[in-house]
Amino acid sequence: MNKAKDEMRAEYRLEDLGKGVRGKYFARVSKGSNLVLLDDKVAKAFPTGAAVNEALLSLLSFTEQTARITGRTKRTTLKRVAG
Repeated sequence: MNKAKDEMRAEYRLEDLGKGVRGKYFARVSKGSNLVLLDDKVAKAFPTGAAVNEALLSLLSFTEQTARITGRTKRTTLKRVAG
């Protein structure tokens, strides 16, 4: 295997390239993306991002519906009267 040379092509001049800035676009990219790695079994069950989103949205809808059914009552407990 040949090692990469630290030479630029003759048509490029170092002065024309300017100074590189590390992480220049990091904030912009991380703000607009949310990357999640799926387990292999999950990836096989949901082959597209749309399928994953649909399943998760239906799960959220289901949990919101059942939370209303199983929610605790908000009435205060009755104090026992000593008799």
